[in-house]
Amino acid sequence: MKLCVIGTGYVGLVAGTCFAESGNDVICVDIDAEKIERLNRGEVPIYEPGLEELIRRNVAEGRLFFTTDLAEAVRRSLLCFIAVGTPQSDDGSADLGAVIRVAAEIAEAMDGYRVIVTKSTVPVGTSERIRQVIASRTKHPFDVVSNPEFLKEGAAIEDFMKPDRVVIGTDSPRARALLQELYEPFVRTEQPILFMSPASAEMTKYCANSMLAARISLMNEFANLCEKVGANIDDVRRGVGFDRRIGQHFLFPGVGYGGSCFPKDVKAVIRTAEQYGLDFRMLRAAEEVNVRQKRLLVDKVMEHFGEYLRGMRFAVWGLSFKPRTDDMREAPSITIIEALLRANAEVHAHDPEALGEARKIFGDRIHYHRVNYDALRGADALLIVTEWNEFRRPDFDRMKQLMKHPVIFDGRNIYDPEDMQARGFIYYSVGRRPVKP
Repeated sequence: MKLCVIGTGYVGLVAGTCFAESGNDVICVDIDAEKIERLNRGEVPIYEPGLEELIRRNVAEGRLFFTTDLAEAVRRSLLCFIAVGTPQSDDGSADLGAVIRVAAEIAEAMDGYRVIVTKSTVPVGTSERIRQVIASRTKHPFDVVSNPEFLKEGAAIEDFMKPDRVVIGTDSPRARALLQELYEPFVRTEQPILFMSPASAEMTKYCANSMLAARISLMNEFANLCEKVGANIDDVRRGVGFDRRIGQHFLFPGVGYGGSCFPKDVKAVIRTAEQYGLDFRMLRAAEEVNVRQKRLLVDKVMEHFGEYLRGMRFAVWGLSFKPRTDDMREAPSITIIEALLRANAEVHAHDPEALGEARKIFGDRIHYHRVNYDALRGADALLIVTEWNEFRRPDFDRMKQLMKHPVIFDGRNIYDPEDMQARGFIYYSVGRRPVKP
């Protein structure tokens, strides 16, 4: 099948590459000429495990192409996927400017029947807006489909190639048949393709992300309560996770959620509800909890050292909002580091993949280290913000030798408190009692 994917951000690049991997001819389009040149040279602008190898193989085998020429891509494709960004507007709603502009350009380039598929996360009613825009600019037949993505950064290739489910919103039998043919190679293990109305598909994406965000915030609230009453959130998590009605996923406490989806989508749902006269109180509370949770480690630092941190040196391990990505959008590390800098502390940061992104945010206000141990030299304390696997089994003796004080603030609970006590560390975590040697 011949298709184009417009937008080579995270969603578009992963989707286009995986479609090509299953044998389709795919043209990826972007207005950023420099990015397209880099992709044509085999340089991938984002870090996602396995993506670079797939891109190079499919380019070499002639199934994957990159261009800035949207009109030509549309003329050579039957299916046109819209995967451009929908950033947050000042009022919290999703900015659909790029989506609508792309829809108009597709309409003007069409020379026959096309299926326009929305991959971008968009509010309910966007498919109808796209239909109206295209109908006003072309006499050719077309169908509009909503096909939200449910990829986890760091595991996106696996998620796309072996999805839990594929959600397709369309009222057209013709478009339904084409999308079913396209996705059948990805659901050979009997995972479902769920067909529904475009509005239901659009709502499904927002509902899924909102429920996960609320779950994270609720567990963080329980973690904070556990610290107050002397309970252990790890025991509580296991105690509720074996309940089949609840399950094990998204029960780990921490320093809040970040990334390109949860924060933006929660705000967009709240704004959509307002437009229909509804007050989404649960999501407002989840958002407020998350904002507060991002300051948790700094509050613990100030409780331990005092509010005046001038001249103190803090090591930070983990900058991306989650492991296995370089994405720092809405990352808790930004809130934490900015708070330390406002307190006139010195920050030495390490992340396996996100140092380049961090430089765009902090510039020369902090120090960057490619080796995690180098960030510890002379540090008054270590703050662990992202649970990269390489942080789980470090050389603790080496850490103690490098640090000025053996103090760790663990925002992801990756160490055992009793073990840290035995090793001679002062150790603070989330939802568990602090320990001292």
